[in-house]
Amino acid sequence: MKPHKIPHSEFISIYSRVPRLCLEVIIKTKEGIVLSKRLIPPYIGYWHTPGGTLLYGEKIQDAIKRIAKEETGMDVKVVKFLGILEYPIFKSLNHTISLGFLVKPTSGELRGSDQGKDIQYFKKLPTKTVRPQVEFLRKYRLINN
Repeated sequence: MKPHKIPHSEFISIYSRVPRLCLEVIIKTKEGIVLSKRLIPPYIGYWHTPGGTLLYGEKIQDAIKRIAKEETGMDVKVVKFLGILEYPIFKSLNHTISLGFLVKPTSGELRGSDQGKDIQYFKKLPTKTVRPQVEFLRKYRLINN
């Protein structure tokens, strides 16, 4: 089965009733951790790790590569599974569970996307970073502050 995206109204209808499974693509190099500034809800204006929804019928490894390419312009290789993030319940998207994967870039040039045009490497987290991700990055000692 080929994975597919669904219309936004159907997405909201489904994920207002059931948990949503997402993947965090944590790119760490000697330059730091890749974060982009969100242009979409939730957390508009906050820095975050690239991530996205696992599509129906999509393999996790394929989704990681798709998300990295769409959101950063880079091809990546999975280094390891780190752990699970749970996000607070929001009005429009109730229960989001995310699997965090450490990846390394294999090719491509870092660039933003429609979801976050401002993207860069950070050695220290900016003040306005998505809180559950701050806790996750600290827990796995991926950032110093």
